[in-house]
Amino acid sequence: MLFESQIISRASGSIGGLVASHNKGGNYFRARTTPTDPGTVFQTKVRTDMAGLVDAWNSVLTQAQRDAWAVYAANVPLLNPFGEPRTVTALNMYCRVNVPRLQAGLTRIDPAPVDFNTGEFTNIGMAAGEVAGILIVFDNTDDWANEDDSSMLVFASRPQNIGIQFFKGPYRLAGTIDGDSTTPPSSPATFAVPPFSIMQGQRLFTRVAVARADGRYSTAQRSTVLVAS
Repeated sequence: MLFESQIISRASGSIGGLVASHNKGGNYFRARTTPTDPGTVFQTKVRTDMAGLVDAWNSVLTQAQRDAWAVYAANVPLLNPFGEPRTVTALNMYCRVNVPRLQAGLTRIDPAPVDFNTGEFTNIGMAAGEVAGILIVFDNTDDWANEDDSSMLVFASRPQNIGIQFFKGPYRLAGTIDGDSTTPPSSPATFAVPPFSIMQGQRLFTRVAVARADGRYSTAQRSTVLVAS
């Protein structure tokens, strides 16, 4: 349970049978529930990838490599749900970097990055259409777009009713835009077949991040768009 209080001004997490959450109306508490586990192919793959990364951490990486991940993690704090910096463990950082890479079909990165940042990228533009699919406008002069073995990862929600304003997840990978040191990808990029069928008037939530060639993984940019015709 994470909270700031005069009595309780902000809270996140769970304690006992209560879960703290928030929406546009403010903070609230709800009863804790045990979610069902549909065990989809996509969930199973992420779990398998995680298990493989933990095994690689213990049996493939050298101690020097693990130490380097500890140094990177100590120098690159991540933001908690309140937008405040927090330091994660070396293993958590290694998995944070590599799980999305494996989802996107990129190679696993074992050496830790030596640039102490997350490889951020220029703000994107987003649109969606029932016929056209998902359209991403990006800056192809960004560093990621001009290096091999880097990629922009685009995740999308299931389509939601127009009245839904907040979506926590899960997201599914809609596609990738690969960097190229010779010919950078052209903007805009379109994913004509999103991971879910979408219809005009629905709301779509997206999460976009960049995986850099040296292993850095950016903070996700989140967007919400209404599906056009």
